[in-house]
Amino acid sequence: MRRRLAMILVLAVVVTAFGSIAVAQDPVAVGPITQRILDRGELICGANGAGLAGFAEVNDAGEWEGFDVDICRAVAAAVLGDASKVSFRPLEAGERQAAIQSEEIDIMSRNTTWTFSRDVVWGATFGPTTFYDGQGLMVKTESGITEIEELEGSTICVQSGTTTELNLADAFSQRGLAYEPLVFADADATWSAYVEGRCDSFTTDKSGLISYKGTAADPSAHNILDITLSKEPLGPLTPQSDDQFADIVRWTVYTLIQAEEYGITSANVEEFKSSPVPEIARFLGQGDNTIGSLVGLPNDFTAVVIAQVGNYGEIFDRNLGPDTPFKLGRGLNDLWTNGGLLYSPPFR
Repeated sequence: MRRRLAMILVLAVVVTAFGSIAVAQDPVAVGPITQRILDRGELICGANGAGLAGFAEVNDAGEWEGFDVDICRAVAAAVLGDASKVSFRPLEAGERQAAIQSEEIDIMSRNTTWTFSRDVVWGATFGPTTFYDGQGLMVKTESGITEIEELEGSTICVQSGTTTELNLADAFSQRGLAYEPLVFADADATWSAYVEGRCDSFTTDKSGLISYKGTAADPSAHNILDITLSKEPLGPLTPQSDDQFADIVRWTVYTLIQAEEYGITSANVEEFKSSPVPEIARFLGQGDNTIGSLVGLPNDFTAVVIAQVGNYGEIFDRNLGPDTPFKLGRGLNDLWTNGGLLYSPPFR
């Protein structure tokens, strides 16, 4: 009995010691990418060089805007406290690997699919998926085509340097269909060739198809077939050299998702700061909650991000939602509580 009592006392001391270590952590070491951002006073974000309406484009005032652009602004708000402190580096599809490997950019938010090979070969760390997409096919409405089988022997415009070429080949091979690919280096050239009638169909991620259709001279002249050729989880990625910065990107994205789940918006975040609900106070880094210090950021970084950029729903609606030319429904990109795939781990 005495031995058992002694062992229990020893275990109690050990548990208490480890508990105190978990609470009183040493300051998080700032990673090399984070330090470069702090030193230069801005975040360098790799964005779609050709522009993709709704996701990344330069408006008439010369400002970058779009869904992917706002993800980078959210990270800038987290690290620098200012969502405007971002420099955008235009990247074509074929330039993405080199940009990540050379670390000429801090982060890439450029409709880029998370794949096994890119994760490993590119030396990239992918953040959470911000847009669940899938490859589709667009045809001229006047063609009357409604099924992929009707594209047998057709010419299809496709962009090189993307997953799109392989997905297209797989889809047609599996169905025993012949086709002629017409390949272009960038998305705009691919779209132009399709509009000019040089091919019978245009293929890319459905987000891209919706974007091009929404900005076409006559959107009704184009029809997106009711078929999805692949899974295309899109999201931000960073070089693998900085785990601390990767954590910042990861938990910034989760901040956007969790804020929407809580109902915290850019308009009401100040009110939520005084919430008596412990988990909300912890999420917003209020009082003695030190959650931001776990990733080397101010404890209220989540509140700063939400105030300056909004939650996920605000970002989606602002760029892609019902009041935009695209009128895109949430679908898979809705909260898990609404039947979508967006789900944040707990902030604790």
